[in-house]
Amino acid sequence: MFQLHSQLAKDTFPVLTLPLSRVLLMNDARFPWIILVPEKPGLVDLHDLKHAEYNTLTREIRAASKAMAQLFSADKMNVATLGNMVPQLHIHVIARYRSDAAWPAPVWGKGEAVPYEKGVAEARITDIRKMLESL
Repeated sequence: MFQLHSQLAKDTFPVLTLPLSRVLLMNDARFPWIILVPEKPGLVDLHDLKHAEYNTLTREIRAASKAMAQLFSADKMNVATLGNMVPQLHIHVIARYRSDAAWPAPVWGKGEAVPYEKGVAEARITDIRKMLESL
């Protein structure tokens, strides 16, 4: 049975569920940042997915990247799966700007996360959900 890793649950807000993946908003207002987590137990790396699941995830990543790029007018989209700290397969989709605090480096390890204010998080979740549902 699928269970979201405790660190992901602690660091994110739920957005919606796609055919394969749960979409989460990272609780860091510095970066428009979502995470896709395939809802299958025991997945660590992309090659752990069945071929059909991999194809579904690829479509979901593409849709998420496109939605985030359009919604946030990003200069560049960062899409990554690392999993060194959280071993559950998850994919980061981050809208980046040449003016952001970490540019051009990765967002990891750059300063402290700035938690969303409640109303701001809710508005961002609504916007992301609407954009993903429209694609």
